[in-house]
Amino acid sequence: MTRKCVEMALDGDTTALRLCLERLCPPRKDSPVKITLPKVETSADLSQASGAILEAVAKGELTPGEGQALAGLVEAHRRAVETTELEARITALEKENKK
Repeated sequence: MTRKCVEMALDGDTTALRLCLERLCPPRKDSPVKITLPKVETSADLSQASGAILEAVAKGELTPGEGQALAGLVEAHRRAVETTELEARITALEKENKK
């Protein structure tokens, strides 16, 4: 069936061509999320970002799935921020220990 569809598309059948293209480059199923989050530069800022997401879900501005996806991004950013902060603390302790 697939070969026949490709043959039809190559012969100029626009419906077959559309079907082939949709399999190669499927249309996006999600849409951009519009929410303003506070800037997260330190671990202390993370609770504000999580609170903003939770509030947007509670108000119906985001679906629970969108909120969960954003919370996952915030969690990944938390790990990055935490790693950076820990590295800075360790570096400071090592410098202090060398004195």
